[in-house]
Amino acid sequence: MVTPSRIIVTTALCLLTLRSACGQTAEEVFKNIQVLKGVPVNEFMGTMGVFSAALGMSCEDCHAANDSKWENYAADTSERKRTARRMIAMMFGINKAYFGGKQVVTCYSCHRGGDHPKATVSLGALYGAPPDDDDEMVQQAPDAPFVDQLFEKYVVALGGAERLAKVSSFVAKGSSSGYGPESDRRPIEIFAVSPRQRTVVIHTANGDSTTTYDGRSGWIAAPLRPAAVVPLTGGELEGAKLDAELTFPGQIKESLGQWRVGRPVTIDNHKVQVVQGTSASGNAIATLYFDMESGLLVRLVRYASSPVGRMPTQYDYSDYREVSGVKVPFRWTMTWLDGRETVELIEVRSNVAIDPTRFAKPKN
Repeated sequence: MVTPSRIIVTTALCLLTLRSACGQTAEEVFKNIQVLKGVPVNEFMGTMGVFSAALGMSCEDCHAANDSKWENYAADTSERKRTARRMIAMMFGINKAYFGGKQVVTCYSCHRGGDHPKATVSLGALYGAPPDDDDEMVQQAPDAPFVDQLFEKYVVALGGAERLAKVSSFVAKGSSSGYGPESDRRPIEIFAVSPRQRTVVIHTANGDSTTTYDGRSGWIAAPLRPAAVVPLTGGELEGAKLDAELTFPGQIKESLGQWRVGRPVTIDNHKVQVVQGTSASGNAIATLYFDMESGLLVRLVRYASSPVGRMPTQYDYSDYREVSGVKVPFRWTMTWLDGRETVELIEVRSNVAIDPTRFAKPKN
């Protein structure tokens, strides 16, 4: 039986080993690409994470457990790889024939975490408790408050628009702990300049892992990868932009558009209001969850596109503290298809001078 922890840990290790230079397509970097041609490399590897989650499998279920070389990953040593290609072609065909090419059917539509789609209705599921599995697309609720009211309450809860406007930079220090083999605490530093520059540096035993967004472009530089610096594209770039903007949330409404306010839901026994927006490019969707009592943001889920389904990234925020009159979350957990990271800050300083090179493209 494949456990969730094995899926997350093994997939994380596979992605860490395989990711290569963005800006190139999958077939330019990897060998034996047959049905996912033309896909940027970072999006291609995100697609592997979608496969893992949709089928309840890890990398070694389709690749040999000791694969460590490019040619080993490319080899068709498992019938499952050939089956996957046929399934992808079938999925593309269904969407083209019945939905005008729109991505409606994905791997997860049928598999839902299992290697075989179910053909028989489960009576337990039918008459048991309803699954906590809402669709990621929020529909406007007819009796919901206006989005401006929710954002205004959020800004007031943080300290007010005037105080937020006075914050031009942040420098933070703390610790970061991952999942499985990355669970040891590692020092983390965060640098941010308003309105949308942000760099996160995690000091690992193998070297620094750096994620940077300079206001227009973004990169990831990390050890143990064939390419030392990976440019961000598509939904991953949109996600880095949103992360940077939410560091200075005074203009939160302008970060996305097409805002929709859904029905309230419950998170950790607290009623929260659900608000969803879409980026101008359409490459990214984000859902924000505001505590109905405090008005603070307690969860953010953003989605990036891939050829086989949306890729979610979730942040859960807590431990808000005042820094120069503005409330800042000192703890958050980031969860995505191939990993989980918990950040705990010990120091946050505002309005400090930051060297502009902190937001430059990382060096090789």
